[in-house]
Amino acid sequence: MTSQDLPRPLTGRRALITGASRGIGADIARAFAAAGADLVLSARDASSLEEPARRLAAEHGVRTAVLAADLADPDVPDRLWAEASALMEGLDVLVNNAGLSHPETVQTLDTAHFDETLRVNLRAPALLAARAGAAMAASGGGAILTIASAAALRPLAEHYAYSTAKAGLVMATRTLALELGEHGVRANSICPTVVLTDMGQTVWGEQPAKAAPMLARIPLSRFAQPREVSDVAVWLASDAASMINGAEIPVDGGYLVS
Repeated sequence: MTSQDLPRPLTGRRALITGASRGIGADIARAFAAAGADLVLSARDASSLEEPARRLAAEHGVRTAVLAADLADPDVPDRLWAEASALMEGLDVLVNNAGLSHPETVQTLDTAHFDETLRVNLRAPALLAARAGAAMAASGGGAILTIASAAALRPLAEHYAYSTAKAGLVMATRTLALELGEHGVRANSICPTVVLTDMGQTVWGEQPAKAAPMLARIPLSRFAQPREVSDVAVWLASDAASMINGAEIPVDGGYLVS
């Protein structure tokens, strides 16, 4: 039995999910709606979210709204939190999921790629979480979920900027947990290995030669499915995880202990 098999554990919660148009973010949106949460879904292209938002509302009887948000824009974190909060008259959960990657070696590192990765994967979610945490502390509590990566905890070749940004975001999440725990705000990170979203399937699942060395380092000998990340996200946002704060939860099949 998973957390999503329980009777709608997020009923009454209002959540903002970034990067919700595809991949892990889209699956977390599905899981949260099934668990009873009202949702504000954001992505760079809001039109890509309109039909999924309508479908989730109809299937699960929850409220949904969509917002356009390009996290490379330095003004977006403050605006996104303010607008999302206004749409739902407050928010109880933030899922910081949006991110990008430019795989390249240290020797071929592109400065523009490095700067963009830090803007989108570290600066924007860290500021968004800070604004969310302050608002939640003032209103009695909430949950902040960082979708980080196993690459935040163990270096991964050709991911210099990505690992740097995700590691910084994990530390930011720990700091939120430390400073805001006394106000009822819990902040935790989920750290997956490769997840077989559509993009992950193309990059890893359809390239056995590329996947083999990575799979050899995972004791379960497989990559993660999106639902396996979403299950953890639902649990962390629910009362079932009420004493979990400042943790990094690996969803990696044992990669980090191999």
